[in-house]
This record gives sequence, C-alpha cells and structure tokens, in this order.
Amino acid sequence: MSVRPMKAVGIIGLSSELDKVMRYCGESEIFHPDDAMNFYENTGKFVPINERNPYQDPLAELISSVQSAGLALEFRKTKKFTVSDSGIKKYVKFVSSKLDRFTTETLKINAELDECRKNQEELNHFIGSNLDMEKLFACKFINVNFGRIPKESYDRLTELNSNPYIIFFPCTNDQTHYWGVYFSPLGSEDEIDRIFASLYFERMNLPKGVTNPEKYLEKLKAKEIALRQQLTKIQQQLDIFWTAESEKCSMYYSRLKEMNTYYTIKKYVYCYHKNFILVGWIPADQEKQFTQGLDKINGIEYTLSDGKDEIKHSPPVILKNPRFAKRYEYYVKMFGLPSYNEIDPTMLVAITYTIFFGIMFGDFGQGIVLSIVGYLMWKLKKMDIGKILIPCGISSAIFGFIYGSCFGFEEAFNPIYKAVFGLDEKPVDVMAPATSNLIVYASVGVGAVIIMIVMLLNIYSSLKRRDYESGIFGPNGIAGFVFYTSLVVGLVCQMVLGIQLMNIVYVIGLIIIPLILIFLREPLGRLVSGNKNWQPQKWGEYCVQNFFELFETCLSYVTNTMSFLRIGAYVLVHAGMMLVVFTLANMSGGFMYYIVVLLGNAIVMALEALLVAIQVLRLEYYELFSRFYVGQGRAFEPVRLEENQ
Repeated sequence: MSVRPMKAVGIIGLSSELDKVMRYCGESEIFHPDDAMNFYENTGKFVPINERNPYQDPLAELISSVQSAGLALEFRKTKKFTVSDSGIKKYVKFVSSKLDRFTTETLKINAELDECRKNQEELNHFIGSNLDMEKLFACKFINVNFGRIPKESYDRLTELNSNPYIIFFPCTNDQTHYWGVYFSPLGSEDEIDRIFASLYFERMNLPKGVTNPEKYLEKLKAKEIALRQQLTKIQQQLDIFWTAESEKCSMYYSRLKEMNTYYTIKKYVYCYHKNFILVGWIPADQEKQFTQGLDKINGIEYTLSDGKDEIKHSPPVILKNPRFAKRYEYYVKMFGLPSYNEIDPTMLVAITYTIFFGIMFGDFGQGIVLSIVGYLMWKLKKMDIGKILIPCGISSAIFGFIYGSCFGFEEAFNPIYKAVFGLDEKPVDVMAPATSNLIVYASVGVGAVIIMIVMLLNIYSSLKRRDYESGIFGPNGIAGFVFYTSLVVGLVCQMVLGIQLMNIVYVIGLIIIPLILIFLREPLGRLVSGNKNWQPQKWGEYCVQNFFELFETCLSYVTNTMSFLRIGAYVLVHAGMMLVVFTLANMSGGFMYYIVVLLGNAIVMALEALLVAIQVLRLEYYELFSRFYVGQGRAFEPVRLEENQ
C-alpha cells in the first residue's frame, strides 16, 4: 500500500561524453528522464538540443525495404558490435537499394502477370464464337466494342429495337452477365456508347490484331509461364542475397533501434558551452548498480537526492503491492496514479472491491464459474479485468455458501450445514423478511464504517502533504471525522440501543463546533500554515458561499452513506432474479425445466456480473476515492528498448 522510493539523478559533464551517458541510461532500463530546467535556477544560458534524430530515417528506410521484400528482421544483442554512424548509413543504403530493386522488379512482373491473366480470362469468353475477328477489326466505318453486360440490362435491349444501330451479339454467358460485342457506326458512336453505358456495359480492351482467339490464348499462356520463371529467378536471387546478409542486417537493425530509442533522452538535455545537463529518476533500491556504471564514464559528475525532498518536482510513481492486490492497480490507474507523497489506495480497493462483489453476487456455483471465466479471459486474451474476476468469483462462492445458494438452488447445502455445523437451515436466508431488513441496515452500517476509515486515511495523507486545511478542518479531515462519527454513533445509540447520548454538551461539542470549523476551513487552514494573508477579502461573500458549500457537504454525508444501500439491494436482487428463473422453470416442466434453469443461470450470471462490477467500482470511485484520494501522480516510464516493436 505504498509507492517505491525514487531518487533524482542530476548528471553534468562534457558534451563529448553525452552519447555514452545516453546509451548507458537507456541500457540500464531504469532511467526516467525529466526536464532539467525545472531543477535549476538561473538557467538563462542553458540551451536545449533541438536536433533531428539522425537514426529515425535510416531505421524507417531499412524496415520499409525489408518488409516490402516480404522479409523479417530479428533483434540481436549488440554490445560487442561496433560501427560508426556513417557506416550504419552506408550499409542501410546498400541493403535498401538491393532490396528495393528486387521489390521493384517483382512488382513489375506481378503487374504483367495480372494483366496476362486478365487478358486470358477475357479472351476465354470469346473462344468458340462465330465472330470473324479479322473482318471485324478490318472495318473502317464501324467501331467494335467487346465487353459484358448484366442480364437485366440485356433483357432491356429488346425495348430499344426502334434504334437500328443498337445491336449486341452475345458470345457466352453465366448466371449474372452476357459477354459479347456491339457495333456503332462512325458519327453515332457517342450516342450509342451513352446508351450502353446506361445499361452498365463494361468494356474489355481486347488487343487489336487478334484474328484467332485460340492461338492468341496459347501465346498468353506461354507468356505467363515465362513471367513466372522470371519471378522464380528473382526470388532465388533475393534468397541468396538475404542468406548472406540477414544476420548482418539484423545487427545493424538492432543497433539502429537502440540508438533511435536512446536518442529520445536527448530532448531532455540542455547545453551550456561545452557541457551538458541531464536530470532523471531511478528507483532508490537500484541506486548502487546505476551509479557503478556512471562511475566508469570519464568527464561527468552526478548528484543524487531523495524523492521525498523533491516533491515539488512530482517524482514518478511505481506502485508497490503484494501479488493479490497488484491486479487491482488496473482500477487505480484508470482513476489516476497517486502522487509520490500520497497514499496508494490499491490495497483498500483490493479488499473492499472483492468483499463487496462477493456480498452482492453471492452464489457458490456462479462464483466458481465466474472465476473460471476470469482465468480464461486473462490467459487467452490477457484482459486485466480477467485477473480481477478470479478473486471476485471466489469471494462470491464463499458468500454463496453462507447464503446457501448454488446456481439458484437455495437448499443445496442444507445437508452440509446439518452434518458439519449442526444447523437445521442455512446461516443466512436472504429472502426471509427479518434477514432482508438486517441486510439493508448492515449495508448502511458498513458504508458508515468505510467512510470513517477513508476519512482517517485522508487525515493521514493530508497531514503527510502538510495540507492542514484538508487534514484538520476539511469535511474529510479531523473536524469532518468528529462530526460524522459523533452523528452516526449518536443516532445509533439513540434509535437502536435506546441510549440517550445526544445531550446538549454532546451536540455542541461534537457536532456544532466541528461544523463551524468546516465552515471556516479556508482561513483556519491558511492561519495554521503560517500564511499572513489568512483572512478572506470579503467576509460577507465568503460566508454566503461557504454556507451553501456546508449544506452540500452535509448532504454528501447522507447520500454517500445511503449509497451503500446498493450492496444490500443487489443481494436481494440476485435472489429475486433466481426466484423468477425457477418459477419459469417450474411452469415449463419436463425437459424444458433444465433448459430454463441453464439459460436463466447464464443470463443472470452475465447480467449481474456486469452490473455488480460497475456498481462496486462506482462505490470505490465516488464514495471512497472522493474523500481521500487525488490521483494526480505520473507513471514511472524509463527509457526502455522494446524488442518487439
């Protein structure tokens, strides 16, 4: 329930050593760079490095050429691989030109192959026709147009018999089209072409001079074979080249990828004459191994400071939680990471979310199924929500055993209760009137206790941040805690236990005075913080504004507490929905009984799992987080080489 301690690292050295420092920081995979200007004063003479990344274009060129050739690069370790920047660029140009030539030739031949196959396909529709191609192409006063026309349009040609120039000779046909030829005399070709275009005629450009379709088809087939042979020859040449260069190319690619990644550190670097300044963050427990590497670089100096001493610079955050709670970091990150000096709420979320979900979804059989589904979601799809559903399903199974419910069968565990615990019936009968009332009251009670706990967390977190206004006088500070706790305890004693606790001294001391402190929290907070300008500029305006804020605060105490009624409500809703399922099943009878029970369980489980997950998350965010959690931290994102990207 904390964040890992961080340390700020300031590195100053000669500009000639900058590349070594960047490479080392990147290879360490624990260095999070930050803007150096936020850490120093009198920075007028410092100049940022606004250089274009020299490795970006060669890397993109190499990747593009290799992928276009249908090849793949593999990442290699390059610690023992030394090459200059000019050597990298020269090699990339060599490989790219070779691969691009292979790619260009391959694309050209494939285009010719496509054209050849297209011509064969078109010509096949005119094989065996009685048309004299030689005479048709010899016509000087008639245009000849080969192509195809949809069957619906062909049928409409009969409606155009009034025009003697509209003549279409079909050669072949299939289920959708007719292939053939139409003629248009010179001078009328535009009009005839418009008419056939309106009939969705698709023109096919058969090569002129084709007097014998069968012989020309043989020529096209021979040409296709020759083109495929050329394609095979080029592919063989490419394979020979890549066999010789693939390993070397992967080494250059890996070095380029490393340098391109590490160069991103440079945008955080500032220079002054021949020196540079670089600032970043590292985990405190890895300080020794990081500084050991820096000590080996000549011409630099570095300083280290604790993250708690650099709060104003917002140290990045790494959450530190046990294995069970770690999966719930997904929900915390959705809301926002804690600041470095703020409480990490992950453990609280892990405990409350799991318990609340189990109470609301309580069913032994459905809980086990939900855990299995969650496990499959995580293992097969790597869905973070799947890991969360595993303990939630187990919690649901535990509470389902207490409720005596297994897939909606309410008497399933009665023999176990009798044999093991000596009980004549299940411990909690959800549908019994007395139990239903108790569940509702218990939900409110649990809500009140949880709200008190998060108030204590806010007091601790605020005082840790030296936010005295929130920690002492705020609605969730000491004043708010005293007011809310006193009111809840007083009402419980008065209405439930019959103890007359709320006398005049109790009301004034523990309810009225805390409300006054909450009303005056802003000036009192500034006064305690030592701010000389602690008074409001206009007391009248302040009083009017804070009167309504105080009213809203009191209203929020009530609404937040009542919001926990949804816990008890969903317990009853689940039991009620399963009661409906079994009522319908009993009405169906026979084999349909089992079908209705099966489908009903599936629908209830899917629907209620979704609703309960959302409602519990709402309780976490609105009723708990809103009282003690800010969540304005930033993630620790070290420069790290991603081999698979």
